Amino acid sequence: MAGNINTTANMGVNARFPFTYYDRQLLESAKTRFVHAEFGQKRPIPRNSGNKVNFRRWNLFDPNQAAEGLTEGETPTGQSLSQTDVEATVKQYGAYVEVTDLLDLTAYDRVIADSAELLGEQIGTVVEWVTRDTMCGTSCVQYAGGAASRAALDSTKKLTVEEIRKAVRTLKKNKARQFCEDGRQPHFVCICSPDATYDLQNDENWKSVSAYQNAEAIYSGEIGRLYGVVFVESTEAKIYEQSVHNAVKTNTSSSASFVLKNTPTAAEIEYLKKGGNKIMIGSDEYTLAASGSFTEATNTVKLTASVSLTANTVVWSNDAGAVDSTTKEALPVHATLVFGKDAYGVVDVDGKGAVQLIVKPHGSGGTADPLDQRATVGAKVTAYAAVVLNDEWLVKIEHTVS
Repeated sequence: MAGNINTTANMGVNARFPFTYYDRQLLESAKTRFVHAEFGQKRPIPRNSGNKVNFRRWNLFDPNQAAEGLTEGETPTGQSLSQTDVEATVKQYGAYVEVTDLLDLTAYDRVIADSAELLGEQIGTVVEWVTRDTMCGTSCVQYAGGAASRAALDSTKKLTVEEIRKAVRTLKKNKARQFCEDGRQPHFVCICSPDATYDLQNDENWKSVSAYQNAEAIYSGEIGRLYGVVFVESTEAKIYEQSVHNAVKTNTSSSASFVLKNTPTAAEIEYLKKGGNKIMIGSDEYTLAASGSFTEATNTVKLTASVSLTANTVVWSNDAGAVDSTTKEALPVHATLVFGKDAYGVVDVDGKGAVQLIVKPHGSGGTADPLDQRATVGAKVTAYAAVVLNDEWLVKIEHTVS
């Protein structure tokens, strides 16, 4: 039996609605989060076709092969068509809530309907994160202000008009295709955080949505455009934050293990549990042990080498922006994505069976629920994946914000 059951003691109503209402509500709520997933090349999932999705692109012909011209009366050698296949393995995502019959009978709120909405928001966010993180894996990275790395991004390395222009130049040189659907002028798309667009909107060339022609189609979440780039805002845009910022609890002498002073956050636990990750202690870099690198019960960190440490020495990770020399705290780094059409691919979430609402009403549990006391509402992405199809058509600008 599930450990978290929603009862009259911790929840509230349900006016009964038809199943189709629940399903529509789930999908509509999920769609409010589909920003990153919206612009990818979409592929459906046929039944009984395995757990991989195949995306194909034609390889361009080499212009040099035709640059010398033709010889009179001679037929040149024919060229062979070729494609590049990119595969993505699909994965399922899902969650559910359990509702008692008494809560369903007496509550004032619409428990089942509201649960569907909350689950839709949750699953929609998961799909966004999966797509976003895949896109951020592009090898075409541009550090703001000419910085050499993420760690060199200080408070002056913000998103500027010049950075957008550089990204557009890169895409054009790489022959990235532009979007031009719905009668719009050809354009690239930029997905960015609200903090990122804040630093751009004072530019005199910025054109907000309110200045568009009435007949012009716009994307959901579109806020404006600049230099042939349409900007779409997402609260789920990627932010690289420092994973670990803690301290040594007590002095150690020639030991590969030490205890953290402060209760670690979820982000710290996740980072410290990955053997091989690098960790800074004071000004020195160490490597986490391949096995048993972190023990939650005692907040103990295990390294690959024995060290002697002083209590209160700062333990930190160098995986975000510029680090304060005294506190060792790093600036958050935002990722702004500028891309062309077909830069990445996704499974079609609107396709049949891709997003499901699953309601198990009271009385459906069999012997596991002999008194018909529990119902469940679940949401599942049946099969989803995202993959970068052409790195050169997707530029990730890393920068700080005001």
